[in-house]
Amino acid sequence: MTPGGSQSPPGVVVVTGVSRYLGAHVAARLAADPRIDRVIGIDLPEPGSEIDALLDRVDLIRVDPGSVGGLLADLDVDTVVHLALVSSPDPQHGGRAAMKEQNVIGTMQLLAACQRAPRLRKIVVRSSTAAYGASFRDPAVFTEETEPREVPRGGFGRDILDIEGYVRGFRRRRADVTATVLRFAPFIGSTADTTLTRYFAQPVVPTIFGRDARLQFLHFDDALEVLHRSVVEDHPGTFNVAGPGVLALSQAIRRAGRVAVPVLEPGLSGAAALARVMGFGRYGLDQVDLFVHGRVVDISRLEREYAFTPRSTAAAFDDFIRAHHGRAVVTREQLAAAEQAVLNHIRQVRTAVRERS
Repeated sequence: MTPGGSQSPPGVVVVTGVSRYLGAHVAARLAADPRIDRVIGIDLPEPGSEIDALLDRVDLIRVDPGSVGGLLADLDVDTVVHLALVSSPDPQHGGRAAMKEQNVIGTMQLLAACQRAPRLRKIVVRSSTAAYGASFRDPAVFTEETEPREVPRGGFGRDILDIEGYVRGFRRRRADVTATVLRFAPFIGSTADTTLTRYFAQPVVPTIFGRDARLQFLHFDDALEVLHRSVVEDHPGTFNVAGPGVLALSQAIRRAGRVAVPVLEPGLSGAAALARVMGFGRYGLDQVDLFVHGRVVDISRLEREYAFTPRSTAAAFDDFIRAHHGRAVVTREQLAAAEQAVLNHIRQVRTAVRERS
């Protein structure tokens, strides 16, 4: 098959996770494609008003993706796009247990339903470069064949490994179905609202003292493009999807006009603690390890098979910066709170070291 080559476009497409930002935009884009007969959006939560406005041409069915059962066969679905993944636990909605239930068990149940769908000929699964983990033993660049040197500490990375394992099993059982797995780098851009964008949008950015992680980002619009092509074209296999090039964490913070506040590495959770002190939300171990060790992936397989290259990591990050231009960088009160949090953390580490010795 030639790069970017396609067979006949799908007739009926199911998109899971349409109550979320990514799923809604993917479903809306597919519904606007005249080559596709029908797009069905599946999710349990009711979409918010902003997202609901995107879905006027999408048929919505409120059901958990893991409970579709005979729905795929009844609707003559030939393509499934699985986007209903949770990247960080929400304590207000069941925490880590609920996250794993949706990511791992939900995917397993969806794949079981896909296996029983006689007309199904394609499945596209959202994955993540978190599958490679992040540690001091990592290679300079990951290819799709690189095995993680250590099991990821964070729940999302471990879920991704389980999900991809289930997809490999599905491929063996349904060799007639084109299965595409997309390992996305962290999303960024003018419209993306993720843990990462909130991290760089805050006035004071916690970093790990003595570390300067190498990072890659993916512009949200390029993620939509790759997902769209995966549906209307046939691209079996697993693909890294990231913007070419690398930004060091220190470079990204300077480009964003933010202030870096280093936290001592012996307490890696100090970054999360600092964010909580400043009122900027929570960060899981997946994010903390990424900011410590970084991660860079090779995208030559994507470029070759899709005949498409996402915009560079730097260009994607600059688009994000333009969207946040003019916002206050840091107030005196926030900087004072950050400095106090750092001092408190240093005292705690010194006390712990003295007690161990």
